[in-house]
Amino acid sequence: MSGAALTISDRIQNKLDTLTRAERQLAHSILENYPASGLGPLTALAKDAGVSVPTVARMVQKLGFKGYPEFQGELREELKAKAKTPIAKHDTWAEGAPSEHMLNRFTDAVIDNIRHTLAQIDPKDFDSACAMVADTDRHLYIVGGRITHTLAEYLFLHMQVIRPRITHIQSTTNTWPHDLLDVQEGDVFVVFDMRRYENNTLKLAEMAHASGARIVLITDQWRSPVHQLAEISFSSRIVVPSAWDSAAMPLLLIETMISQVQNLNWEVTRDRTERLEEMFDQTKLFRKFT
Repeated sequence: MSGAALTISDRIQNKLDTLTRAERQLAHSILENYPASGLGPLTALAKDAGVSVPTVARMVQKLGFKGYPEFQGELREELKAKAKTPIAKHDTWAEGAPSEHMLNRFTDAVIDNIRHTLAQIDPKDFDSACAMVADTDRHLYIVGGRITHTLAEYLFLHMQVIRPRITHIQSTTNTWPHDLLDVQEGDVFVVFDMRRYENNTLKLAEMAHASGARIVLITDQWRSPVHQLAEISFSSRIVVPSAWDSAAMPLLLIETMISQVQNLNWEVTRDRTERLEEMFDQTKLFRKFT
């Protein structure tokens, strides 16, 4: 499976509107524990979804596979991709690396990631997520992991200006349980979790969900286990010709979210920005040239 190829999850999402009731039931069953859900026998998948064996066979063909074995083979490749280390990622693209300059190759991969990701995002889901993040009646928590804490911090720094009642949590520290003490039902968590998914992040999300919090997940194309708890999930394409995954698409998502939430809360944001600028002037944080 190539990084730019459609995942089975993508294929299912693209076909949802054309599926029969039984096929749609099967589709949701597959996505519930994706991609591990389809690794067992065909009869087991049919039983778990509460549909017939012919329904599974028909659905697999609708997704573009010749049969169930080919479908399972693709799922196994996706599982391998989810667990790749930086060295394995490097070896995957380096073997067949074309001769063009890295600037062009990398940019082409990022553009492809953006195109595939945006094709999978429902604008209504994005608007709903932004409305949740903008709701100042709810405390907002932003959670990142070992690498994704940089994305979480970027979102947090902007949201600090845009709205009050906000907490930045790093699941990699041993202090995050303290941050959950005051979580109330309806509070909002924006959680970042990319492959290789972190156990602390999942446990944190489970505890927040148990407290009645609403979760917005920003993950990759294979989806973090947190997606089973999330009210809204955004799956970003992240594969580029590098030993490390790309943050370009997740960053595009959060910068767009910042812009939308700012617009939704503009009166509050303008007042907070004016007061913050006064503080900057008093502290002489920035140089002035006039």
